[in-house]
Amino acid sequence: MSESSRLVHIVDEVPGLPEGAAPVLVLALDGFLDAGSAAARAAKHLTDLGEGPVVATFDVDAFYDYRARRPPITFARDHYEAYEAPRLVVRLQRDDAGTPYLLLTGPEPDNRWEAFARAVREVVQRLGVSHVLAMGSVPMAVPHTRPITLTHHANEPARDSGLLAVESPWRGEMRVPSSAQALLELRLGEWGHPASGFVAHVPHYLAQLDHPAASVVLLENVERAGAIAVDLTVLREEAARREVEVADYLAEHDEVREVVVGLERQYDAFRRAEESGDSLLAQDRPLPTADELGNEFEQFLAGLDRGEEPPPPAR
Repeated sequence: MSESSRLVHIVDEVPGLPEGAAPVLVLALDGFLDAGSAAARAAKHLTDLGEGPVVATFDVDAFYDYRARRPPITFARDHYEAYEAPRLVVRLQRDDAGTPYLLLTGPEPDNRWEAFARAVREVVQRLGVSHVLAMGSVPMAVPHTRPITLTHHANEPARDSGLLAVESPWRGEMRVPSSAQALLELRLGEWGHPASGFVAHVPHYLAQLDHPAASVVLLENVERAGAIAVDLTVLREEAARREVEVADYLAEHDEVREVVVGLERQYDAFRRAEESGDSLLAQDRPLPTADELGNEFEQFLAGLDRGEEPPPPAR
């Protein structure tokens, strides 16, 4: 038995998966690449619509650092109970039209990324996956009052297959911190398996708060790329409620609203310059820093998480 086979257990017969089917594999890992919990919330929405059977289970002990991310457990008076063990699993899901697809969720591996990539390859090959679609999100200096933008990326087999349908706004190269998802996409490409993904740009001052609007954008793009149909009604309603909460707070706190207005001006100047082909750098409009926004919103976010009326921002 190979090392990869020991790290992931795949069921011998997948119930409900037709012979010769080539399902897409949607990937959303908790952790580093998930500002605003956008990918995690999107994955949860998919399982809330109907949680399918587990068809593959990874040996989480081989990838998880328990001391860095301690799983919760309940202490009830004089004993422990309800331990929430981390799980890294693949489920067989069905969309609104009954089309089967696979969903890989769980914590991003803390170690052994190469071994994890090889284990995912076992799943891809055994279950005949057509291509892998990853979801992620990063904090960006963008205002929440403008449409959510995203970055679409793909490995070479996916680009050759025409899966990279959205032109990238980035030019040149950037050195960025890696992730298990990024390495997986790279390795799958080397092994000849198409893999692509979407990274939503979440306002950095809301990155610690659930941002369902970004989850909606991620799933809309997964729908198109994966040819699956997902009912987003509940998620859109959740996003609308969050928008009202933030808007109500801004209406009562001029200092915070002024900072967001500055971001809006910067964003609009960037868009105008991009459309005209001029310099993408706005003139004489300094971009508010994450610290400036974070200081204003820190108590606000804490209050929303507790369901309380947030106190006035620090001046």
